[in-house]
Amino acid sequence: MKISQKGLYALQAMMVLTRRHTQGAIRIRDIAYEENLPEKFLELILLEMKNARIVESVRGAKGGYRLRRTPSEIRLSEIIRLIDGPLAPFGDADSLRVLIDRDAEHRALYKVFLEVRDAAASILENTTLADLIGRGPAGRSNPKAINRKTSDRTTSKKKKHEPTVVPIAAR
Repeated sequence: MKISQKGLYALQAMMVLTRRHTQGAIRIRDIAYEENLPEKFLELILLEMKNARIVESVRGAKGGYRLRRTPSEIRLSEIIRLIDGPLAPFGDADSLRVLIDRDAEHRALYKVFLEVRDAAASILENTTLADLIGRGPAGRSNPKAINRKTSDRTTSKKKKHEPTVVPIAAR
């Protein structure tokens, strides 16, 4: 399964809003600085999130964005579907079921694809923003995971905001 750079930025911004949920509205500039994200791009992402009623904006000197619901009510699947579309790397479940029924020769292969699709969707459907934050520093359950933000700054000279795709592995 893959997630776009835009999807990754959206998730990173949502994690900031989750960590600072009790602090009220957070300015876009502060979110961008904390996660090293492009401010203008983040503005567009948060507007999408606002239109989907995941976040809300607050005007004024203490203005910014905040979660519209509690972190335990916002699922990763909701964010990824909004930004990147369907969760499944192999198409939707109905399409796979049709292939399973119609293509007897490749039925076993399509069944595996359906299982992978269902497993990935299940993990994302059952993981909330609160779950991510509850996993410890930076929301990581695997201490050997690479700190992408630091790694990008120190080892990469490529264009900062060119569209890329980040692989996501299901357990």
